[in-house]
Amino acid sequence: MTRRLPELLTGLGVILVAVLFLLYALRGAGELNTGGYRLTARFGSVGALAIGADVKIGGVVVGHVASEVLDPVTYAAVVGLDINNAVQIPSDSAASVTSDSLLGNDYVNVSPGGSNDMLKPGSAFATTQSAVNIGDLLGKFIFSLGGASSAKGNGAGAATTPANPASLAN
Repeated sequence: MTRRLPELLTGLGVILVAVLFLLYALRGAGELNTGGYRLTARFGSVGALAIGADVKIGGVVVGHVASEVLDPVTYAAVVGLDINNAVQIPSDSAASVTSDSLLGNDYVNVSPGGSNDMLKPGSAFATTQSAVNIGDLLGKFIFSLGGASSAKGNGAGAATTPANPASLAN
């Protein structure tokens, strides 16, 4: 029994730490929905944008993506954005789906306009830019380089072939 007591206490400690971690994670997830007002944006493509992703202005998080639905008529992705109450966005602002890096998370970037009128709760962005598929861009770039180098290779190979095969013997 004396040998099992330390094992039992260690097991209980691990379970306690796991429960504390779970409570901490759930509390952090609740911070995604801290209130604010809802705006919508319509995109042709949202790429890998996920619910809970950040909404940023100038690199500062001002809200989160609350919903993503497909418009059955236009087949556009309608994205609901929860914006912090302290942030007012001009009505001529633009929203775009961007990513932190090639491997980074996608987020919605808001480029503020210069209007004195602000977007009201429930309003939609008039100007949006869809996500750019980096994989497709890289594929096109590599394909364009492959076509240019093969054309050069054929021309260069023909120029280095000697006109007289007998000159190779000397």
